[in-house]
Amino acid sequence: MNAEEIREYCLLKVGVTEDFPFDNETLVFKIGGKIFLLMSLEKQPTTINLKANPDWSIELREEYVQIVSGYHMNKKHWNTIITEGLKRDFLIKLINHSYDLVFASLTKKLREELMNENS
Repeated sequence: MNAEEIREYCLLKVGVTEDFPFDNETLVFKIGGKIFLLMSLEKQPTTINLKANPDWSIELREEYVQIVSGYHMNKKHWNTIITEGLKRDFLIKLINHSYDLVFASLTKKLREELMNENS
């Protein structure tokens, strides 16, 4: 997946917003004001940071050379992923996992509000 495909996919998800809170190069996707994906628009190949379950993160880093501990992030909870060479379905699974983790961390009230906005 390239940067535009990732962006389009993220924006299809319930309650997602995008902005550039850090600089003009790092596009950030949030749900309920919390980050679930960061993407460098300058780096080639496309590189993204995603949240993941700590145990799964260890497995992913051992299995895929494209997945390393999160650059400038909490290394326990975040991975940096070079998308080149990874299948679209697998990248979507990683994006969904990050989104789901962050969505689940929101308050029940906020989760319900976000779901009702898209009903």
